[in-house]
Amino acid sequence: MGRKFQALLAAGAITALTFLPALPAQAATGYDRCPDNHYCMFSGLDGGGEILAVQGDVSDLGAMNDRGKSDWNRTDSWIHLNSEVDYAGCEAVTGPRDKGNFFSTYRDFFGSLRFDGANGPSCGGPRD
Repeated sequence: MGRKFQALLAAGAITALTFLPALPAQAATGYDRCPDNHYCMFSGLDGGGEILAVQGDVSDLGAMNDRGKSDWNRTDSWIHLNSEVDYAGCEAVTGPRDKGNFFSTYRDFFGSLRFDGANGPSCGGPRD
């Protein structure tokens, strides 16, 4: 009788596990919101705030224009960030698979971006 009870108890435990509700996945936060093979710009530091996730050139960052504070380049491309819309003004470059906060002088600064291509006039090095 002891073995029969143990078998029933084990079967009941397996059945109980089968019917447990699935717990919701935790929503991604910060940089982790950036999908693979995308370039992402964030309006907050450390991947916080609003996100712009793109896979190609953007001549006008629209709502993110002059609002970017951090980024994650989850592509194999070099991303050219221009200070003005339509790829005008000076340019800074983010390397493949790189992420981080923009230097303070380049926060709230960029208006367009290109994937790869020729370099434009440099905005200069970090001026922190």
